[in-house]
Amino acid sequence: MRKLIVLGLIAGLAMAALTALPAGAKVPGPNGRIAFARFEPGVGMVTYTVNPDGSQLQQLFARGSDGPHWSPDGSEVSIFCCDDGMAAHLVVPDTGEFRELAPPDPELEVHCGQWSADALRLACESFGVTDPSRNGVYSIRVSDGGGLARITSNPGGDDIPGDYSPDGKRLVFVRLAPDGDVGIFVTRLNGSGLRRITPAGMLLDEVFGGSWSPTGNRILFAARTGADHRLAIWVVNADGSGLHQLPITPACGGPFSDPRSTSCFQPGWSPDGTKIVFTRESSNGRENIYTVSADGSGLAQVTHSGRDHQPDWGPHPLSP
Repeated sequence: MRKLIVLGLIAGLAMAALTALPAGAKVPGPNGRIAFARFEPGVGMVTYTVNPDGSQLQQLFARGSDGPHWSPDGSEVSIFCCDDGMAAHLVVPDTGEFRELAPPDPELEVHCGQWSADALRLACESFGVTDPSRNGVYSIRVSDGGGLARITSNPGGDDIPGDYSPDGKRLVFVRLAPDGDVGIFVTRLNGSGLRRITPAGMLLDEVFGGSWSPTGNRILFAARTGADHRLAIWVVNADGSGLHQLPITPACGGPFSDPRSTSCFQPGWSPDGTKIVFTRESSNGRENIYTVSADGSGLAQVTHSGRDHQPDWGPHPLSP
């Protein structure tokens, strides 16, 4: 498990970020397979891929891997693995070929996974090993792990990248400020034009940075309506307007006191923008992957192990 150097009120939240990471930029295209992480007893975290109907389950990578994110063309999947918080890791689904990129900076701990729309760069949640003023989002080259470029700065805090916008000009991310404030923001890649798109005080899933729709106009995230309620999926326009909870039946986000209530979180768009994949957790802690249509209708269960989370829907062909 990578070591996160975060101070004060957000230390515990930053550790939780290891298990709830968003997908990379969704470029419009045909829907393919879903990648996700599964906890295997006696083994640990293992990454799998599966068809959206639950068929043809295949192991992608073991060795403690989680947080899978498809590249925009479906040729590679970024993962976090191997207890290595200093480098990014990529797997080719068709061949199993694995490569570790060079560490971008020995003074930064990084979790790199979110692909730029042109597939040339990865966005990274990053922490200064000894200097918390370096905390923020950076990006690196996919080719070799070099070309470190800073996108955001959050000294002593934690910025967790969500998606690049489909046009490649902006990034959505969740910010955990040192004072405990949490919000989802959009920024240009040079750090300018920073804009908060969720209301102050909204009870967000603090470790999910947001999923940008392939059409570029909507962003998914997870939040709860009260401290005693479970998570539900919300939608907001990229400019912060149109905020609403996605109406899923049976509903998500009920009170913890209701044994029938479920949490819905880690949402991500399908490449064609018509569906959403997410993790649904029952009151007994069983987590499985589900899909719905973009309007919240047509709930369908994909996996059934009770140990599955962190889904990402890629454009990889449906047949392996």
